[in-house]
Amino acid sequence: MNVPEPEFPENDPLSNPYSGDSFRLFVQSVQDYAIFMLDPQGNVATWNTGAERIKGYRANEIIGKHFSVFYPPEDLRAGKPAHELEVAAEVGRFEDEGWRVRQDGSRFWAVVVITALFDERGRLRGYGKVTRDVSERVRAESELVERRRLFFHLVEAQEAERRRIAWDVHDDSIQAMAAVSMRLQLLTTQLPAEHLPAVRALDTAVAETIGRLRDLVLRLRPPTLDERDLAEAVGAHLRQLAAQGIETQLDDIELAADPPPEASVTIFRIIGEALANVQKHARASRARVRFRSIDRGTLVEITDDGVGTDVVADALSGADTHFGLQAMRERAEAVGGWWELISDPGEGALVRFWIPDGPGGPASGEQS
Repeated sequence: MNVPEPEFPENDPLSNPYSGDSFRLFVQSVQDYAIFMLDPQGNVATWNTGAERIKGYRANEIIGKHFSVFYPPEDLRAGKPAHELEVAAEVGRFEDEGWRVRQDGSRFWAVVVITALFDERGRLRGYGKVTRDVSERVRAESELVERRRLFFHLVEAQEAERRRIAWDVHDDSIQAMAAVSMRLQLLTTQLPAEHLPAVRALDTAVAETIGRLRDLVLRLRPPTLDERDLAEAVGAHLRQLAAQGIETQLDDIELAADPPPEASVTIFRIIGEALANVQKHARASRARVRFRSIDRGTLVEITDDGVGTDVVADALSGADTHFGLQAMRERAEAVGGWWELISDPGEGALVRFWIPDGPGGPASGEQS
């Protein structure tokens, strides 16, 4: 079957997308990219609207000048402009990302591609150069990294305070209560029989209080976290659930290395909150935790076979009645990670989240 060639009105470049005039009009109109040509020596030969917007020069101010005027002094001293043209001429193109200079002397962060242009005989005719100003992106990334860094420092400070309180409770309150218990036990050997039930009841209450204080110490700062053993710390949580009749499992541990301390603390706290929800609300018979290293961070999944929930939308929107879910999400997002809850009534629940290893980690982790 013969397909007829497209017909375009003569001398009408807008209706012929394949014409040179139409393409030049397109390049000239682009505003988000500086697109221009250099001659073989690196002098500016053409200039588009985007180049004027990004670099500040009008066409009559820059055409004929060497493109090295766009580079900061340190790059000029290093001979970077000439090097870029040499590489482009040798391999066909050159890509770079770095500082460039506007006409007014201000700097912007640019992504640059230089393409060498050869004629049909293989002779170098010049270069095509495309520059994009990504300063806003870089600034946003820097602010995000700084926010993560500050939050990691906050986590570190919080954990240090938790550790201090835990030690105070252990070394002061628990020891004092233990001394009271010993004196009560001593009294049972000295008091008349009619007073023994009251003293023993008091001793039992003291023992229960000591138990609650020890649980508080463990919640404040599990010893395994000090050893940076995330799997063991999570395993302790699961053993507590198992003691309450919930079948637990810790599997699919695929960690390239144990996460850094601050990341481990964040992961541990979110897992702890998720398992507390399973214990208090899910009415589950099984709970499973798995985590693995991915994208310079840790991906964690907590599943249960409980009653599920139909409050996911409310929880994700920040409803006050679902503070635990909201706290998990906010803790993950504060360090540049993400958190999600997948659940239907009667179908159990899946809590999935990803935490970067440090302030510079990418916010990905295969979120679905």
